Amino acid sequence: MKANIILILCYQNFEDMTRDKSNIGDNIKKLRAKLDLTQDDLARKSGVKYTTLSKIESGVVTKQTVLIMAKIAEALNTSIEHLLK
Repeated sequence: MKANIILILCYQNFEDMTRDKSNIGDNIKKLRAKLDLTQDDLARKSGVKYTTLSKIESGVVTKQTVLIMAKIAEALNTSIEHLLK
């Protein structure tokens, strides 16, 4: 029961952090370019669908799940927090 409450609070905190953060896609794009990765490379490395990644980078998708952000952050050798800055 406590684990569920903690998970809900973490998710709510993540929702608050990502609200009105249009630069997440730009941050992903910049880090990807810095590592000389194409969107296809990052999609394969992260396990996130190419179309999802493309939509995040272009700002079409503005609400990402914690799981997707974690996969992208790991593939870029960074933290979710860094992507949200």
